[in-house]
Amino acid sequence: MDFKELISLTGYGVETIGVIIIVTGSVVSSFRFLSHFHKEPEGFAYRIYRRQLGRSIILGLEFLIAGDIIRTVVVADTLINVTILGLIILIRTFLSFALHL
Repeated sequence: MDFKELISLTGYGVETIGVIIIVTGSVVSSFRFLSHFHKEPEGFAYRIYRRQLGRSIILGLEFLIAGDIIRTVVVADTLINVTILGLIILIRTFLSFALHL
């Protein structure tokens, strides 16, 4: 295994962690929402659910961006790939900002 393959696998590993965070956060947030839905005042459980779900998505997106950066900069360092990476980062940053609000 050479250096580029190792870095590529590392990038995919970081992205996998991001996906796991998003899926786990979604499941945990949904379970908490369903278990507290009838116990809380109207709308309160939903606000908590959105906040928890948003946090897990934002954290997962950070890992996905890190994985993209690792793979693009080290493995595929062409101008087209760097441009695509920049667009992906802009889109994910916009999503993170929108979720944060």
